[in-house]
Amino acid sequence: MQKVLSSIERRTKIVATLGPASSSVEVLSDLIEAGVDVFRLNFSHGCHADHSKAIEIVREQATLKNRHVGIMGDLQGPKIRIGQLQQDSMELANGQEIVLTIDASSANSLQNRIHVTYEPLPTSVHAEDILLLDDGRIRLLVKSTSTTDVVCEVTQAGPLSSRKGINRLGGGLAADAITEKDLEDLQCIIENNLEFVAVSFPCRGSDLLPVRDALTKAGSEAKIIAKIERAEVVANDANLQELIDAADGVMVARGDLGVEIGDPQLIGIQKKIIKMARKSNKPVITATQMMESMITQPVPTRAEVFDVANAVLDCTDAVMLSGETATGAFPVKVVEAMSETAIGAEKHPTMVQSGYRLERIFTQSNECIALSAMYAANHLEGISAIVCLSESGNTPLIASRIRSGLPIYGVSRNLMACRRMALMRGVIPLYFDPTQSGDVGEAIMSLIAERGELLSGQRIAFTCGDSPGEGGSSNTLKLLTYRA
Repeated sequence: MQKVLSSIERRTKIVATLGPASSSVEVLSDLIEAGVDVFRLNFSHGCHADHSKAIEIVREQATLKNRHVGIMGDLQGPKIRIGQLQQDSMELANGQEIVLTIDASSANSLQNRIHVTYEPLPTSVHAEDILLLDDGRIRLLVKSTSTTDVVCEVTQAGPLSSRKGINRLGGGLAADAITEKDLEDLQCIIENNLEFVAVSFPCRGSDLLPVRDALTKAGSEAKIIAKIERAEVVANDANLQELIDAADGVMVARGDLGVEIGDPQLIGIQKKIIKMARKSNKPVITATQMMESMITQPVPTRAEVFDVANAVLDCTDAVMLSGETATGAFPVKVVEAMSETAIGAEKHPTMVQSGYRLERIFTQSNECIALSAMYAANHLEGISAIVCLSESGNTPLIASRIRSGLPIYGVSRNLMACRRMALMRGVIPLYFDPTQSGDVGEAIMSLIAERGELLSGQRIAFTCGDSPGEGGSSNTLKLLTYRA
């Protein structure tokens, strides 16, 4: 069988966070060249003008490189934090007593009384609870509470600075998922027509409703990514499934989640989230500290390579870089290292074999067609690619749930759909308007051949609908042969 000359060696997508280290035109251009598929804007930092400028540069550079690159706006959410200290930092010692207080007037960090911005804290914790500060680097044992204060003993020492986060081991600290700041930032996301909105710290599906309502009201096509980072969400499968169902995709946000449930439990939960999201036809991103050492070092540790590879072998749609590209010294090198790691993991034989959903009863024609195309392509000799003509990108998404060594081309006349498909595992987005062509299948094959990715005599599995350009109409599977 002739080899497909695909321009995409890597099926797993890469999400990179923008920041001071990656804001210039030159670095953004190099990051796209290195293989970034989706850029993340962290609305915990920066102003709307800065974000808008970054969006403009990404769009320009992606167009110059003939790439469809998505952009995700990540809302800050209600992270529970300590307030402003009176000094740059304070060194906490084991056995030391400190008081967390919601009474700002009585706070005096020089006397170990630290202001906390989360007013329900004294009624949300009890004696013997464990509080974790600064992503778990500092541990406090709750000794007693009052109406305004939480008296604690330091059991894991370390330096503490202003605005660091607070978690409770096992979860239980939660505020409204959407803040006033989030709603203001959401308007920036809508005005700039971003493809994705990441919602931080949701505890249940209803927490996403304010964002969903705002997007609907504005007529935005942006998809909601629920960041899974609360212990309550993963306490049982029903809770987790509810949030997955309410979102358009999910992120395994391992920082706060690991702090709340403990790192030893995190690996099993990560695997469960990926499996459940894929079964629900939702893209899933694995994030946090994937190549953390490359913030300061030019090569990853072997443990980091194994971490990324493990997520790839679990079939995550994307792996994400945070500080590595936002503030690190080697933003381009870390993308190259992550890409090489993913390609290496995808060479494992299990990555091209799938018996997934063989027992499934389908309720929608596009799901049946998408998965039928994948089964045909994986088991019929001579198929070189899967091509899904799709207005929304949903058919390629469903197809990408099946493991395969073949490229999946998501073809759409909707430019935003093309950019959304940049997040889907194994999907190559192509812009094409089927209403402007006679024989759509022949025209698309010619387009792929012009890219050097289809040779005369090669066959494709082609899915489409009776009414090209109409969303949700995929009801046809064809096996086509390209003739130059």
